[in-house]
Amino acid sequence: MTAEPVTVRHLGYADLPQVIAIERRAFPTPWSLAMFVLELSKPSGVCLAATEHKRVVGYLICARYADVMHLMNIAVDPAARRRGIATALLEQMIDRAGEEQSYTLEVRPSNLGAIALYERFGFRSAGTRRRYYRDTGEDAVIMWRTAEATSTPSPSG
Repeated sequence: MTAEPVTVRHLGYADLPQVIAIERRAFPTPWSLAMFVLELSKPSGVCLAATEHKRVVGYLICARYADVMHLMNIAVDPAARRRGIATALLEQMIDRAGEEQSYTLEVRPSNLGAIALYERFGFRSAGTRRRYYRDTGEDAVIMWRTAEATSTPSPSG
């Protein structure tokens, strides 16, 4: 039996039960259902689901604020990690929102794997939000990707 490739598509309301389950497995302080519903209701955002065998294995929420895209949430089911799913989600986000867009995000400094992934997509550290994460009081690294500083991710990512 050959593995079915991961498909990236629009994230819909019907996907939210699976998304919430992944969110709870992936994060110590998960988003609420209401937070996902709010983001899905915004027409200018990019909300994606990565599916395998018709099951959601990852998702991405990116909101537009004025002329900046803010990557709000990205997660891959812990059982499906290290297989390029987050890379596929980020590629689709940039394809759909535009290579010329400016993007920003916050990430835990302890999440070295995520930081390396974002750097492969041209994100660069631009500062710190002190005590950003309520669960641990950890700071957040603010990262930006601008059209002037974009780079193509390496095939190994």
